[in-house]
Amino acid sequence: MLAKDTVRLETLRFVSAAFTNELVARGRKPDGELSDEESTAVIARLAKQRKDSIEQFKKGGRDDLVKEEEAQLSVLEGFLPKMMDGAEIEKIAKAKKEELGLSDPKDKGTLMKELMKELKGKADGSAVKAAVDGLF
Repeated sequence: MLAKDTVRLETLRFVSAAFTNELVARGRKPDGELSDEESTAVIARLAKQRKDSIEQFKKGGRDDLVKEEEAQLSVLEGFLPKMMDGAEIEKIAKAKKEELGLSDPKDKGTLMKELMKELKGKADGSAVKAAVDGLF
């Protein structure tokens, strides 16, 4: 606030509001606390919303809004754990595919389900999907 970083301030305000909304949605008091996992899930959801907004604004030619959303996304990503890169995900996906003995392209869903259980909070779902698609 003293640094006059308005983007960071606004972002932290809507994160605080999202935490309150999450508490109410879970049937708890608004002045309660979320666990670390719940907090991370809320921030990840907000980051995903920003990514979707950026994509839509780019399609609409609204560069001013794209810059604003990207600035907010960078603040949110500072609070999220570092995600695995594509090579790591692909390595784990290959091992899981062999472990489960999957070979038919119809088994993509099964592999995705197992990988998302294992990599929850460690890898982005779209990156996992890309790795799975590359295996079949």
